[in-house]
Amino acid sequence: MSLVCSLALATACGGGGSGEPAAETAVAPDTLLPAPAESLLTQDSASRSIQRGLALLVFTRDSLPSHVGNALHCTSCHLDKGRKPFANPLVGVTNRYPAYWARTGTEVTVEDRVNDCFRRSLNGRPLRAGGADMRDIVAYLTWLSSEMPKGPHAGLGVDSIPPLQPDTVRGKTQFAMYCSRCHGADGQSGSRLGIERYGPPLWGPQSFSIGSGMSRLRIVAAFVHHHMPFDAPGFVADSISYDVAGFVLSRPRPDFPGKELDWPKGGAPEDLAYKTKAKR
Repeated sequence: MSLVCSLALATACGGGGSGEPAAETAVAPDTLLPAPAESLLTQDSASRSIQRGLALLVFTRDSLPSHVGNALHCTSCHLDKGRKPFANPLVGVTNRYPAYWARTGTEVTVEDRVNDCFRRSLNGRPLRAGGADMRDIVAYLTWLSSEMPKGPHAGLGVDSIPPLQPDTVRGKTQFAMYCSRCHGADGQSGSRLGIERYGPPLWGPQSFSIGSGMSRLRIVAAFVHHHMPFDAPGFVADSISYDVAGFVLSRPRPDFPGKELDWPKGGAPEDLAYKTKAKR
């Protein structure tokens, strides 16, 4: 699946990358992060829970329609089943929680982060914390993280590129050149055609909300730079990535009520698409 032939919200769903480019990229964007092989899963109850969790992430909209309010899936933002470096990977995520999260100003669990994605990126409703759906998703995330050592690791987040000022007029032209063949000229290809191989909608009511991590300019630009076009990742230069990201984010998308309460203790990112009550 492509999200600018898949912009595919840390993160993408939640908060994005570190905000600074990595000092040294030890993992190539076209590789996969270390994780167990799916072929090792059997038909015991633990394996079935892991397999169902993966299916929920890949077919989120179809499997959990009452919890998804747009045309996206979890893997629209977390590429290659969450194993793609610099694409909001899910490998290692359960090793990092519970943890303090500046966006809420509280300590959060991995379940909190999953539900934040459902609310912000999927424009939907949170899962029941103790329910089977959440249990199976967390089972997959835990299994996926089992071979990742704890601590910092290259390839996590999105690996933001240095900030540039986007030209949205030029970005519209670049979007037509590089992105429209997957996402359509109106950015709605996936939701309009209902065909999975086309890119998901990048704006409008079927796309991610303004409260999603993917609504941040530097996150989208880095994602485009590393992973787009989907069949030629890394082809697009930094400046073009920013122009495309600026154009995509200039288009209308769902609101997220309560977004002004984010980062209650201050420190909101400079590229945040909305104002918060606390000082940055």
